[in-house]
Amino acid sequence: MADNNRPHFPNVTLIIAVMLIVFTALALFVIRWANISKTTPPVLATLPDFTFTSHENKPFGLADMKGKISVVDFIFTNCHGPCPIMAVNMGELYRDFASTDKVQFVSISVDPERDTPAVLKEYALQKGVDAPPRWIFLNAPLDDVIWLTEKGFLLPAEDLPGNHTTKFVLVDQLGQIRGYFDGTDGDLMRVIKEQIKMIAREMP
Repeated sequence: MADNNRPHFPNVTLIIAVMLIVFTALALFVIRWANISKTTPPVLATLPDFTFTSHENKPFGLADMKGKISVVDFIFTNCHGPCPIMAVNMGELYRDFASTDKVQFVSISVDPERDTPAVLKEYALQKGVDAPPRWIFLNAPLDDVIWLTEKGFLLPAEDLPGNHTTKFVLVDQLGQIRGYFDGTDGDLMRVIKEQIKMIAREMP
């Protein structure tokens, strides 16, 4: 007669097999990102000419991006969703490249009626942005923001501001898009840093 009270132990072989699968998948993931971080990013698109208004109430556009590597994102100051996480990750990059004038950071508001240059300036101060700024916050009419997002950065711009993209866009010194990264993923900041350094080596 079977002993129904006998304790049932998990199959050790099955556990080992599952662990091997998990560790193999993790190793492949790490290797994949290591290879990506070591590969010079390709040119994906070229930005069109544009001019918006900075948090210092000055014109800022494509001409101000050329000659520098830029990391661009889309935010709004009243956001309680992904924006705070994106700001933390952008802030990390901002501080990591504090010693060079080759790299700048650009945040474009998707809520321009609320995010006036004065509001953006206060927001920049809260984020510890120094003067002259290496992290620029931009305001423009919503139609212009949508146009630049969709036609320039090739990203969706529907139901703004709440449904804005969370991508960080890496733009080189020629105004060319070289990569897209999830701005809410802190682990990807290491990859962005490596790719910024690779692009910087292309500069004279």
